[in-house]
Amino acid sequence: MQPKTITLTGVDITISDVVSVTASGSQRRRLVNICDKSLARMTASFDIVLEKLAKREVIYGVTTGFGELANVAIDADQSANLQRNLILSHACGVGAPFSEEIVRAIMLLRANALASGFSGVSPRCVQILTDMLNVGITPVVPMKGSLGASGDLCHLAHIAMVMIGKGEASYGGKIIPGGEALKKANITPLSPIGKDGLGLINGTQAMSAIGVFCVHDAERLIATATAAAALSLEALRGCTDAFDADLHAVRPHAGQVSVAADMRRLLVGSKNTNTGGRVQDAYSLRCVPQVHGASLDALAYVKNVVEKEINSVTDNPIVIPEAKKILSGGNFHGQPLALALDFLGVAMAEIANISERRTERLVNHQLSGLPGFLTKTPGINSGMMIAQYTAACLVSENKVYAHPASVDSIPSSANQEDHVSMGAISARKCAEIISNVKYVLAIELMAAAQAVDLGVSKETLGANTRRMYDNVRTCVTSLDCDRPLHKDIETLAALVECGGVFN
Repeated sequence: MQPKTITLTGVDITISDVVSVTASGSQRRRLVNICDKSLARMTASFDIVLEKLAKREVIYGVTTGFGELANVAIDADQSANLQRNLILSHACGVGAPFSEEIVRAIMLLRANALASGFSGVSPRCVQILTDMLNVGITPVVPMKGSLGASGDLCHLAHIAMVMIGKGEASYGGKIIPGGEALKKANITPLSPIGKDGLGLINGTQAMSAIGVFCVHDAERLIATATAAAALSLEALRGCTDAFDADLHAVRPHAGQVSVAADMRRLLVGSKNTNTGGRVQDAYSLRCVPQVHGASLDALAYVKNVVEKEINSVTDNPIVIPEAKKILSGGNFHGQPLALALDFLGVAMAEIANISERRTERLVNHQLSGLPGFLTKTPGINSGMMIAQYTAACLVSENKVYAHPASVDSIPSSANQEDHVSMGAISARKCAEIISNVKYVLAIELMAAAQAVDLGVSKETLGANTRRMYDNVRTCVTSLDCDRPLHKDIETLAALVECGGVFN
């Protein structure tokens, strides 16, 4: 059965909507259409642009050049050439291309922003974007080239190129010329007029798209990290006083309170806790609510920013149909996202930091009381020694990525655009950190399950941690003697990514 269609209005798209439209596998993807009211608003604002163009009024990017060239007047009969040239000249991306999921998210979010009816583009622009999404035409968009103001010009230009029959796109499992892809799908290329070219390339949708997936993945990873911590705590015979509700009531940060409650729930029925003879545990166990909770609070802030941004008008100039006004401003500036995604990157790096410390406690016999490196015969076998190295490597790499991109700015366009956000870099760094966190958690889960095998008994686990243990063991077997752990880590990382730890 075909999934329910998403109707774009410009104001109510959700993170789950974006994920559902961009999901791998055409059978699972939701189709997209445009609200009738949005079509009417787009027509009204587009007519205002054409009216002012006919009167030869000055409109930035329509009857003037772009950026520092805003003082160069463009004749009305050259307006269409200007819009086409804007698209062609701004397609300067370099490096490896974004995944199809990210590009489809960019397309969807740009269509949604235009559907609000404040951008002054022709309804045909949004129709082509939704048609391309529905038939599976995905432009090839290089990852690098955006300063995050004026929005993600470079990335969006590569998408707009395919819309006018240029560039390259993935269609039917092959990379082919954009014009050929449109022809095969019976889509007539766009002939941009009025503000079409500028409206298609001016906005924060690339960094927003990456931000959507960062938030979506971070929610799952923080929950998984808490679950992994609970399994590690059982394997190490940890204490549960640190999760008592009364303790957290006197420091009532929402994330901290929530994670403490999760730890209590996860450990219900355990016969291993409070049996190790310790009054309190090391911070990596005892402070799970405080550390994971702080990251959870950071995620809540970032999610609010991202949800607001994906339902915002982020180009320039803006057309107000009711007042028949065209206003030049700076809604394209990516600073809100740049700061938020830098923050999320730091918050998620900390999830990996504390997870790796728990893994170290599991493999270090001086700290765990378990066989060294979680092997029955240390010496002839190295066990999980190097798995911890890998986690440490990823944690260290995250520390480099966690340096904020948003504190940097390089003037561009002859100093007209003299402060930029670097938000696209913030987004890409955040995504790299989150990818590394997935592997660090996979390694902790692998080590915790092995520690259960060597130190306690799966029969003594609580119901929830037993379910997690069984899910891990369904994917990877216990380590009786040395073997390459690369595939085990990749398999568990895939389990973490899909949320299968909890199934």
